[in-house]
Amino acid sequence: MIWTPRNWMTVAAVGGFVAVSGGAFGAHGLADPQAKSWMQTGAHYAMVHVLAALACGLLARAGAKRAGLAAGFFLAGSAIFAGTLFAMALGGPRWLGAVTPLGGGLMLIGWASLAWALRGLDRG
Repeated sequence: MIWTPRNWMTVAAVGGFVAVSGGAFGAHGLADPQAKSWMQTGAHYAMVHVLAALACGLLARAGAKRAGLAAGFFLAGSAIFAGTLFAMALGGPRWLGAVTPLGGGLMLIGWASLAWALRGLDRG
């Protein structure tokens, strides 16, 4: 698959679906307070970063060609960060908590990449 802005935005839309589903399940389908908290945190961070990836697609179309790099980091980071929290909330092993910060690191790289991409955007 060629990663065009349209493809990034499509993957981000799917990520938004997952974020809303995870948040709703956490709010209504879980009794354990820790599990609910993990679901809520994962859903929140996922939603913020899929929206950022959507914005990257629009920015890439507006001329910030490197914004796709940021979108990739946002989506990968979101999948790892929220995915590990969701998995632990659903009974997965606690060692996944050691992987969660890797997702956060990728999201941070995404923000740095976006700043870099925007520096190349024509101010015209």
